[in-house]
Amino acid sequence: MRAMVVAGEDRSLSLTEQDTPQPAAGEVQLRIHACGLNFADLLMIKGTYQDTPPLPFVLGMEVAGEVTALGEGTQGVSIGDRVAVFGGQGGLAEYGCFPASRAVALPDGMPYVDAAAFQIAYSTSHVALDHRAHLQPGETLCVLGAAGGVGLTAVELGKLMGARVIAVARGEAKLEAARAAGADHLLDASTCDLRAELKALGGIDVLYDPVGGDQWKAAFRAARPEARLLPIGFASGEVPQVPTNHLLVKNLSVLGVYWGGYMAFRPEVITGSLQTLLGWYEAGKLKPHVSHVLPLERTAEALELMRSRASTGKVVVEIG
Repeated sequence: MRAMVVAGEDRSLSLTEQDTPQPAAGEVQLRIHACGLNFADLLMIKGTYQDTPPLPFVLGMEVAGEVTALGEGTQGVSIGDRVAVFGGQGGLAEYGCFPASRAVALPDGMPYVDAAAFQIAYSTSHVALDHRAHLQPGETLCVLGAAGGVGLTAVELGKLMGARVIAVARGEAKLEAARAAGADHLLDASTCDLRAELKALGGIDVLYDPVGGDQWKAAFRAARPEARLLPIGFASGEVPQVPTNHLLVKNLSVLGVYWGGYMAFRPEVITGSLQTLLGWYEAGKLKPHVSHVLPLERTAEALELMRSRASTGKVVVEIG
């Protein structure tokens, strides 16, 4: 089979031929049809992600495909099932083996590309807004990086959950994507005084931030008393420091959100989130935004779309 492998001292990415893996006990073998890319994939290539596998490894965190074989004693899935899986690695290949416990059955009408773009982006935002921040109808939600893979889902879910949504992104095209996802107010981070604009809109109750850096600092200053602040990631490259005296004076809460961590200590949080989200998808309440679909041999180009911020929503590699 073909697979995209990170290997060598230079951590280069290359398309290689490998033996097709066989499932161990408790695993499923998938014929992978699509793999969703994430900012964490870029960090894995550099070796800076918190869960980077040892070299060499097949890149690709989340996949959708068809079950083609079962390991000994594997239960709960059958050969021929259409599923999505968060594997953490191994997704950019024609076949992969993953824990059966992570296989999520797909609705009949859900395309593989949608399914590969769904789990991490939507469930990260849902766990953050619902489980961590307890976002309430009528509250004001500010989403930084609002046209990115997770940011766009936070806009969509925030609106679905009844919040007033302020979307912050760079440029007209990205703001238009946020508007289409339901944002009530649009702020161009490349031209506006973010703190002043947020305060003019009355301040914010919940901050959803996959960006960090100066945008976090500006939004932090516009937080209302008892606001909840959600650091999701640091795409800007700067991890901001939190002045705890401000937390004290305004009774603010900073709530870290690492979606993958729940797999280890509270997997039921993710299971319940995905059940809710797939129900909303089947009801027509969610529409995944995939700006680019490229074949496996163009993976480097697909990753560059994310690195250069040229994409909106998700980038998906279609494998067959």
